Amino acid sequence: MSSGRAPRVYYESSRSSSSSSSKPSLSGCCRCLFFLVVLIAVLVVAFVLLVVLFVKPKKPQIDLDQVKVQIVAPTTTAAASSDVAAAAASEGIAITMSFNVTNDNKVGITFAGSRFVVLYKEIPLGQGFVREFSMPAHTVSRVYTAVFVSPAILQQTDVQSLLQDATKDRVVLKVLGDPGAKLVILGLSSPKVQVAVDCSIEISPTKLAVISHQCSFDGVGV
Repeated sequence: MSSGRAPRVYYESSRSSSSSSSKPSLSGCCRCLFFLVVLIAVLVVAFVLLVVLFVKPKKPQIDLDQVKVQIVAPTTTAAASSDVAAAAASEGIAITMSFNVTNDNKVGITFAGSRFVVLYKEIPLGQGFVREFSMPAHTVSRVYTAVFVSPAILQQTDVQSLLQDATKDRVVLKVLGDPGAKLVILGLSSPKVQVAVDCSIEISPTKLAVISHQCSFDGVGV
């Protein structure tokens, strides 16, 4: 009877010792995880302070350089402005824009892929896209975007108003965009820098040319 009880007592004591030893290891893991989170938070704060105090980030400058307007595959060459507008409504319009982007910062900038929306009297006509690109410090780049306004879109909008503006040889379009940018420091990206683009473009339908354009840009620092 005594020899049968000995293994039972030994088993219970071994189980209690293993459970008690697992408690310190669990608390040690919690401490390590806590210190790791604190370390990451300190590194993030230090990186933000480095960007703000030493780099002194500036918003990138975006200027509308050139705008081209074309009627896509016109069937006839109209002399009157109303005929040109009618052809545009039946064939579609292609608007090509080029922007000069200036990076005056001490570090590089990466622009995420963004889109530009073309509106006629607050009615969306089409969208243009710019792919992601990077710029080294103190450089200027030229980017292009093209917007195709389909006949279906033109027919859904206020075509009569468009024809009236065309008879006056003056059509005003609006271009809105929000190309997000990030500063790149030692391989790390800063928080996003918002740059709002708001352009007003006045077009001559008879000449298919831009009469004037005016843009405003509003950037928010890091």
